[in-house]
Amino acid sequence: MKEFKKFISRGNVIDMAVGLIMATYFGAIVKSLVNDIIMPPVGLLLGGVDFSALKIVIKEAQGDAAEVAVNYGAFINTIITFLIVSFAIFMVVKMYNKMQDRLAANEKEAPATPPAPSKEEVLLTEIRDLLKKK
Repeated sequence: MKEFKKFISRGNVIDMAVGLIMATYFGAIVKSLVNDIIMPPVGLLLGGVDFSALKIVIKEAQGDAAEVAVNYGAFINTIITFLIVSFAIFMVVKMYNKMQDRLAANEKEAPATPPAPSKEEVLLTEIRDLLKKK
């Protein structure tokens, strides 16, 4: 039991759980975006085609037996959803990498050049150098 408690309280397990939960709900949002926002105008542009309704009926419904069909429209929707999610992830990773590059560049910048020594410092340096020569 101690080992399980230690395992479950490790940060990466909790991070992974949060990531999975967020991914699940992000997927629902993207699915709604595709089905409810993007696909209706695309279908309208293609002559009123509703992709989700596209199918090839292999066997019509008879009595209590359900229809047997290849729902290629749903497959098209799934592909479009995948492409949108992939593009969104690509954009997030691209922005993250750009931010990381900027942070790394800021860290590598040389410190500002020190200000020129004042007249007093120059004079003291000359006196020091003269005393060293004697």
